[in-house]
Amino acid sequence: MRKICLTVVGSFLLFINSFSQTSADSTSDYHSPVLKLEEANLVSNYYSQTGNHSAITGGIGTQQLSDYSNIIELKYIKWGLKDRKTTLNFDLGLDHHTAASSAYVSKSAASQTGGTRFYPSADWQVENNEKRTTLGLGAALSFEYTYQSYSVNAIYSKHSIDKNSEFSAKANIFLDAVKMVYPSELRLITSAVTSASSGGGSSPNIPSKLRSTLATSFTFSHVINKNMQVAFIGDVVAQAGYLGLPFHRVYFSNKTVGVEKLPDTRFKLPLGVRFNYFAGDKIIFRTYYRYYVDSWGISAHTASIETAVKITPFFSVSPFYRYYTQTTSDYFAPKYGRPVNDTYFTSNYDYSAFNSSYEGINFRFTFLKGLFGIDSLNMIELRYGHYGQTTGLTANNFSLNLRFK
Repeated sequence: MRKICLTVVGSFLLFINSFSQTSADSTSDYHSPVLKLEEANLVSNYYSQTGNHSAITGGIGTQQLSDYSNIIELKYIKWGLKDRKTTLNFDLGLDHHTAASSAYVSKSAASQTGGTRFYPSADWQVENNEKRTTLGLGAALSFEYTYQSYSVNAIYSKHSIDKNSEFSAKANIFLDAVKMVYPSELRLITSAVTSASSGGGSSPNIPSKLRSTLATSFTFSHVINKNMQVAFIGDVVAQAGYLGLPFHRVYFSNKTVGVEKLPDTRFKLPLGVRFNYFAGDKIIFRTYYRYYVDSWGISAHTASIETAVKITPFFSVSPFYRYYTQTTSDYFAPKYGRPVNDTYFTSNYDYSAFNSSYEGINFRFTFLKGLFGIDSLNMIELRYGHYGQTTGLTANNFSLNLRFK
């Protein structure tokens, strides 16, 4: 994985070096009719967690996991007729994770303990200043060993004449395929599944089940005055198809074992509000609250606050804190907690009742003349967060963002 990370970073820096040379003579007031690279970001992230409620082993056992990710974001801009702004965004992400519990999907020595996910995306937007609207379309892919996802999205927004208010709507459609890789002791007695899932890796003979998701989001934001901004957010999410995972074990009250079974539909309704307060030129308070409810019996509350403090014109510090609490799903039970004749069942602790907190700090450095000999490198952001659940799950997250403009 280290070789992959260095290759990605090295290629990106070579590309950015040529970008900085070609953009050195550009000015912020010039509106180019030719598509040009406006901004680039390299985001690297490391995530590590521990816990003792793995869904793969039926709600018991290690949840130890590590994930390394690199994302390259490229933003291109051009100006067309009537000064309409066209923006093209291209993202390319690569994750690699190792999970101790993955070895228990199969009890064979050849079982996998990690995997790699590859996820490119692209979107196009046009801003019409005359009509005060923005229209956009996008598409994304995601590939890994047991899961493939394809998505398309559309966005529409319109702001008021004085630009103090804006309404936006976004819709996403996800079409996913889940490979039916069962625990070794529960595999279907068919030649296709047996030969493909006996430790043989990524054979195309492993059957898949489909799921689809329609996610819509509506936001109304308003500038109250020069110090206060508010936004109201409503999401509606509908899912259909196979919504479980075939390698999540469930141990029933009669001591037998099976795999989780969940309804083939799910409806989610999150409602939130953001409120930002600018306390002078050097301090910003960003607050957020969300209420969530779904058709599987879960309701939840999220509250967060982040305070951005500008130490100098080129350096700011932002501590943050988020609290979350949820009720248990109708279908969750711990090990040996469900009778075998129940219609739906899972021992995945993501569906249990728990409280969690996430706290950390963000450091942001900006540069007028670049850094490391790269003129276009104008921002470095470092972020650390610590996460903890009342289930015993804990995690740490480190991220680095380099912005070139």
